[in-house]
Amino acid sequence: MQKMIDKSRIRLIAMDLDGTLTQHKQHMSARCRQTLEALGKKYKLMMVGAGQVQRIFNQMEHFPIDIIGNYGLQYATYNPATKELEMQRNETLPQGDRAAIEAKVTMLRKKYGFTEFAGDNVEYHPSGCLTFPVLGTKAVQADKLAFDPDRTKRRRIYAEVCETFPEYCVFVGGSSSFDMAPKPYNKFYALDLYCRENGLAHENVLFIGDDYGTGGNDESVYVSDIPFLCVDDYTSFPDLVQFLLED
Repeated sequence: MQKMIDKSRIRLIAMDLDGTLTQHKQHMSARCRQTLEALGKKYKLMMVGAGQVQRIFNQMEHFPIDIIGNYGLQYATYNPATKELEMQRNETLPQGDRAAIEAKVTMLRKKYGFTEFAGDNVEYHPSGCLTFPVLGTKAVQADKLAFDPDRTKRRRIYAEVCETFPEYCVFVGGSSSFDMAPKPYNKFYALDLYCRENGLAHENVLFIGDDYGTGGNDESVYVSDIPFLCVDDYTSFPDLVQFLLED
């Protein structure tokens, strides 16, 4: 369900990347890039991502934009002079007791029949984030894509994964994983922090994202009071935002 959007109050447009502006891990289309350029003439633009800021920047082929990464653990601003990002915040958090984490994931695997996997049981990220790769860290891409395309399998156990890892914000990630960020880090937390640091009210922000369902990494923003524009097909992005460009 789309929220009511009062564009007269919007000063910042914050966006997700994969599934919103482009296909997963792919570059933006020329039309999408042109749309962002037009939006940038009227509004402050920002990316808010689950991944690292440099990866997002590279995927966008160095589009001039500020980027929040790792659910707010990273924040970088674009320098027009150098045409590069300047890191303003780059936090890393302790990952906790690895033995306990491994035991919890193994318990979930045994309970739900996910005991056959390739590679590691858990993926540990330098930021302090975790990934529970249901098929393992070295699973074949074709198997990952075929595993849970509508996310039904993972959403069925999502609540239990959250209960098992209460110290993390848990997301139904990628095609076959659960991603976890240490609390309170999620996209709403990151945007709310940015607003407080820059004198913006929530009504001054429009977030545009595709992953707003149960367990999605945009859900925390969708269920908040921040205006939200839902994207269900990334190719429709230029048409969906056309009203923001009209006088």
